[in-house]
Amino acid sequence: MTQDTWSIGELAAGTGVPVKTLRYYSDSGLLPVAARSTGGHRRYGPDAWERIRLIRRLRALDTPIATITRVVTGECSLGELVATELDAVQERLTELRWRQATLQSLDDCPGEERLRRLEILARVPRLPQARRALTDHWYRELSASMPRHRLDIMIAMLSPDPPRDPDATTALAYAQLHLLVSTPSFNRWTQDHGQEMRDAPAFYGAIDEAAALTAAAVARGLPPQPGAAVNAFVAAHARARRESDSPAFRTQLHALVSRSSGFDPRLERYWSLVGTVTGGRVLNMTVAHQWLTEGLALSMGGPPGGPTVAPPTARPERR
Repeated sequence: MTQDTWSIGELAAGTGVPVKTLRYYSDSGLLPVAARSTGGHRRYGPDAWERIRLIRRLRALDTPIATITRVVTGECSLGELVATELDAVQERLTELRWRQATLQSLDDCPGEERLRRLEILARVPRLPQARRALTDHWYRELSASMPRHRLDIMIAMLSPDPPRDPDATTALAYAQLHLLVSTPSFNRWTQDHGQEMRDAPAFYGAIDEAAALTAAAVARGLPPQPGAAVNAFVAAHARARRESDSPAFRTQLHALVSRSSGFDPRLERYWSLVGTVTGGRVLNMTVAHQWLTEGLALSMGGPPGGPTVAPPTARPERR
């Protein structure tokens, strides 16, 4: 006659899992009891064999009991478990790579420099809170200065994700970003510039074209020059101020952007570090601003270093 149920001892003998472990599985809800013997002992049904095999295989992968319980009870599928565990492993690997890069940064330097770097590196919160610290900082600094769409673009540029596979240089650069944002008066330029443009939201929509053209020119290594990028830059400012592109307006605009070219050196340093962290994938805004300032001067017929008013006979450039 075919056997319908098995005792815990029979399951232990047939699977090689100790009775104590099977009892723990049973008490945890992983191994449901099918019936009780006349003496009150636990009896298990045919599905117990496959359930035990599944539990053993998942435990061999160091899967926590709580997670296995969710799978065997149908709360989540095996596929969902695998995806979740892969994400957890990737996160852990990223943390280990960052720890390795941090230690390498401290290893490859003399003792005095090592202490200086240690102070800098210690400022980085644990991943993934590190990026949130930068993001929160810039939302506090810029949220009142520009429309939400432009704000999100700027925040993404200013608060890069930590690379998943950093080297010693990247780890140190990312830590220096955190050091800079904690420096008093670091954000003076961004606050002043935002106040100046606060009543011209159209500017932020139109400036995207100029930024894209400038980024392409800088990436190609082109020197500052008149052309599409400068024209788009002027047009954005002219539209925001309800003025026309003319030699007089370009002179006025050059004077304005030349004043704001005096970036806080720490802000210039910040954009440079962002470039290191991102491998140059983010446009350095101080470089772009300087490129446009010099290109604007050249478009007026003058040298990059200073505004030269175009002759009165010069015709306004049109887009």
